[in-house]
Amino acid sequence: MIGFLIFLVLWGLVVGALARLALPGPDPIGIPATIALGLVGSLVGGLVARIFLGTGGGIVFSVLGATALLYAYRRIVQKRGITDRRPLR
Repeated sequence: MIGFLIFLVLWGLVVGALARLALPGPDPIGIPATIALGLVGSLVGGLVARIFLGTGGGIVFSVLGATALLYAYRRIVQKRGITDRRPLR
């Protein structure tokens, strides 16, 4: 059980970090928020892959899901574009 939880934390960190690398620009979120971004993005990407492909999506759909969530966060909450480098409000 502990091993699975450690795996989830590492998976979320890797997927969240890859999503943050995919979208350049300042993001004032810490490591716990990056892990949450990765885990929720994995869930979203997995659901999309299951619906359209009928199978799990793996790391590709996990990163795509996390990147989509990060983009939505920037557009809705921060009210800025995909690569907007303006100071955050």
